[in-house]
Amino acid sequence: MRILVVNAGSSSLKLRVLGDGDAVVARVDLGSPDELDTDGLRSAVEGLGHFEAVGHRFVHGGTAVTGPARLDDATRRNLEALVPLAPLHQAAALRTADLVARLTPEVPAVACVDTAFHAHLPPEAATYAVPGEWRDRLGLRRYGFHGLSHAYAARRAHEMAGTPGARLRVVTCHLGAGASLAAVHGDRSVDTTMGFTPLEGLVMATRSGSVDPGALLWLQTEHGLAAEDLRDALEHHSGLTALAGTGDVGTISARADEGHPDAGLALDVYVHRLRAGVAAMAAALGGLDALVFTGGVGENAGVVRRRTADGLRLLGVAVDPALDAGATPDAEVTAAASSVRVLVVAAREDVEIARGVRQVLGA
Repeated sequence: MRILVVNAGSSSLKLRVLGDGDAVVARVDLGSPDELDTDGLRSAVEGLGHFEAVGHRFVHGGTAVTGPARLDDATRRNLEALVPLAPLHQAAALRTADLVARLTPEVPAVACVDTAFHAHLPPEAATYAVPGEWRDRLGLRRYGFHGLSHAYAARRAHEMAGTPGARLRVVTCHLGAGASLAAVHGDRSVDTTMGFTPLEGLVMATRSGSVDPGALLWLQTEHGLAAEDLRDALEHHSGLTALAGTGDVGTISARADEGHPDAGLALDVYVHRLRAGVAAMAAALGGLDALVFTGGVGENAGVVRRRTADGLRLLGVAVDPALDAGATPDAEVTAAASSVRVLVVAAREDVEIARGVRQVLGA
């Protein structure tokens, strides 16, 4: 079965056709979905050739869409209701799905959501210690994100370790412009760093990661910042960009080597939060068998992998600098003295989406 995988982000649209063995047989990258019209998309889709099904990536499925699902009217309504929780990504994905449906009305479409992998977190990991009305009536809980990437990376780790079907304790590090960790036992997520929204957790390119909520209340009550101003600052003007003037880890690393103090601090903060997060995920698993790096930063920033590992020696993690220096996915960079496998895995959400499509359509 040839499957068109549609990955609509807030600023880009990636189209991939996967064939036998999940090989990419056609691909095209477009600009913002908000700027895309029907004619432009038609031209791109026609250039991809034949396909028999479509898989769409959605960031948020809430409690209603907890696995891959046919993108029918009911599923679409459930996804649309979640736009306020992920306004940039969810709205773009819905608009793109509508355009693709108009162009290919006879082709079955499946929605694959990032939150699904974390939908069955144990209660202690999913629950916020807030008033019951907020939890029960408003649905305030930890959802987790980047699930498609975490699911693929954990499964790939088992393949690379030669233990498919085993219940390895794996921490997957999805490090890109957005960043999160997941604690995966076998094929199940038992904890993750992102929560109700993709703002919680690690320091990211333009997002703050976790910030004391009391500090945000102080900014509102004592300094008059409006909620929209806070949202904009935390989403678009924080993280590495706020510390070093750029969210690009490669640039920051080079500047840090040149002695720029703001770049050095940014890298220190990034790695400090990352190490702490990995240790917390390992604690949730009761130990650690494999540490996986994926995403643009995870795959390409050896300095982040090595510095993270250096701070996790208490867990038995060690990276071989020679292996790591030239590592390209998929690669193992484990040092001889390490009791934990350290792996670099290419991010392949498209493979996970195609897998979900086959599951729903029985192919």
